[in-house]
Amino acid sequence: MKILGFIIQKEFKQIFRNKGMLPIIFIMPLIQLIILSNAATFDIKNIKFSYIDNDHTSYSRNLISKFDASKYFHVITDFPNENEANSAMLNGDIDVVLEIPQHFERDLTKDKFTNLSVTINAIDGAAAGVESVYINQIIQSYNKHIKVNLMQPEDAQITPLNINTIPSFWYNKTLNYKTFMVPGILVLLVTMITLFLSGMNIVREKEIGTLEQINVTPIKKSQFIIGKLFPFWVIGLGLLSIGLIIAKILFNVPIIGNLGLMYLYTSIYILVILGIGLFISNFTDTQQQAMFISWFFMVIFILMSGLFTPIESMPKWAQIITEFNPIKYFVQVMRMVMLKGSGIIDILPQLLKTILYAFIMNGLAVWSYKKTI
Repeated sequence: MKILGFIIQKEFKQIFRNKGMLPIIFIMPLIQLIILSNAATFDIKNIKFSYIDNDHTSYSRNLISKFDASKYFHVITDFPNENEANSAMLNGDIDVVLEIPQHFERDLTKDKFTNLSVTINAIDGAAAGVESVYINQIIQSYNKHIKVNLMQPEDAQITPLNINTIPSFWYNKTLNYKTFMVPGILVLLVTMITLFLSGMNIVREKEIGTLEQINVTPIKKSQFIIGKLFPFWVIGLGLLSIGLIIAKILFNVPIIGNLGLMYLYTSIYILVILGIGLFISNFTDTQQQAMFISWFFMVIFILMSGLFTPIESMPKWAQIITEFNPIKYFVQVMRMVMLKGSGIIDILPQLLKTILYAFIMNGLAVWSYKKTI
């Protein structure tokens, strides 16, 4: 135990003496958490909106004013004809073109029916879908307002049948996208830092030649590995603590669940990542190799974790692969505990799978590490 304490002490000193590593551990995660939490959003604002008004009546102007008053649309200009509007969209100057037909007001007052033409730049299909929803909501609101204005005196005797929905938003009452994203991005940062640092740590010993000196000492393999990984386990928990403080103070993300349960799961999860990092370092000779291999797996794990896109929307084969993705379970647990207040029974499936993953990865890492005397 005394030998293990000396190894851990030596590792902490080595970490804090490395001026290049300190910014990676403490500064980079904080900046990334603040920037990514604001940048990673599916809310689409400042949509470049234009229109072709072929009617030039009070009804058409009222409709355009609805879009101008919306916080999602930025009315750029109007066009005299469709060709000029299409040319502007081709150049990327506008995103949406609304064409109001001739006799728009007359058809509404006389026939109570008319058509509108909406052209949306759909290079980004997801953004186009969201923009279409915004446009339909504004037009439906305008349509409801017009119906009231066009109601005849005899129609007042008829009580319309309306169905009103009263939504109740659980776990995110304000529909703030940061509430959904911040826990996931916090998972991403804890994972990246612990994986990269643990993956490059032993490789660095190889590069500077101290690994051979350690191998010829009577230090046991288990003592060496625990001493090497324990500091990064502590750093990972420290990053989680700082991230939770920022999430609460800066982004006002609710933390409903038990913090102890969150730290319990995180402490096991970090063992998984440290095992992966050690396993990678055993088969690489330089820090650059360890970094590239770690990043290769990180990109796959992140994209298939459900952090940015729902797992249910993935193909069936991809959903099967995600069962072997440890980041997926951490993202689920963080969101469940922080936002839903889930207990240990609720996260038990993810907890058991993570424990099994930790045993397997650390077992492979220890087995693949060769200590020669």
